[in-house]
Amino acid sequence: MPKENNVKKSSNKNLHKAKNDKNDEFYTQYNDIQKEIQAYIDYNPDVFRGKTILLPCDDPEWSNFTKFFAQNFERFKLKKLISTSYANESKGFNGDWKPTLFEVNNPRFDTTKTSKNGKIFILDHDTSNDGKIDIDDLEWNYLDGDGDFRSDEVKALRDEADIIVTNPPFSLFREFLAWIVEADKQFVIIGNMNAITYKEVFPLIKDNKIWLGISSGGKTYIKPDGKEQKMGNTCWFTNLDHGRRHQPLPLMTMADNFKFSKHKEIRGKTSYEKYDNYYAIEVPFTDAIPNDYAGVMGVPISFLDKYSPEQFNIVGATESEGKGFSNGLWEETSKVAQPMVNKKRIYKRIFIQHKKAVK
Repeated sequence: MPKENNVKKSSNKNLHKAKNDKNDEFYTQYNDIQKEIQAYIDYNPDVFRGKTILLPCDDPEWSNFTKFFAQNFERFKLKKLISTSYANESKGFNGDWKPTLFEVNNPRFDTTKTSKNGKIFILDHDTSNDGKIDIDDLEWNYLDGDGDFRSDEVKALRDEADIIVTNPPFSLFREFLAWIVEADKQFVIIGNMNAITYKEVFPLIKDNKIWLGISSGGKTYIKPDGKEQKMGNTCWFTNLDHGRRHQPLPLMTMADNFKFSKHKEIRGKTSYEKYDNYYAIEVPFTDAIPNDYAGVMGVPISFLDKYSPEQFNIVGATESEGKGFSNGLWEETSKVAQPMVNKKRIYKRIFIQHKKAVK
């Protein structure tokens, strides 16, 4: 068990380091993309039918997003696939940059542009005349600019698209999500689970405008040098529906939790602890949520990985995550925004209530 804890701690440290250092070049593995996207197809086979998909922050020379959607273009019945990549010079390569074989073997290779211009890849018809549309039909060219998603050039592509899918730079997650929401687009993107409580994110989750995808927790990503990098607590954020979010959590009564819970912090007790500074009880584990408690409960943010809007209402979050987030549950005279139990501060919490308890 200590070994597992060390792995998780180390992987979370890597994620925070990537964000702080703005070292954002981590590529998602093909199998992880396939697992996530298949869940939306299983729930709605026509979710991508006739749609234009934009994959910004993506380079098919390194990334798997374009490869995956190009290979499944006909199966998903896509209308158009667009992906853009950020310029090598902007990534800091400058004079050390060397063109890839992909570029030098292509007639569009331009030595005056390659280090400072991003690229655009488009797939929308059969260019090879083999009777099918797939990755062999992908066409590319240079962008006028460096491919930054905030540029007018890429914004225009965003506005053309129906759905945006990517692993955005960790350090720019807030800005990237706002960029999507501004255009009112559907999306599937990867981020740190802690982003749940960002002031730019949590209100959208609370209002059921965005939610988590099907796979959360530690994942292994690929660095530009080809080495693997474990990242802790990453998850998919989306506004595409999927089946898991409509599956209610199987829960025990409060009495049965005290008798049978696998958690020593719960088993054998006669009541759940109450917060010193919030009008709610503390439930430290998602599977320990009592199914017969009508009041407000504070739960770990990882609860959202199992959240069903038909089963629970999200009431708010602790004030330490944003002013007004607690929706009146905070006892302001405490002057401590973090949740506290017996004068001991605990990690960030979101507040929930059973749907059946709300009149």
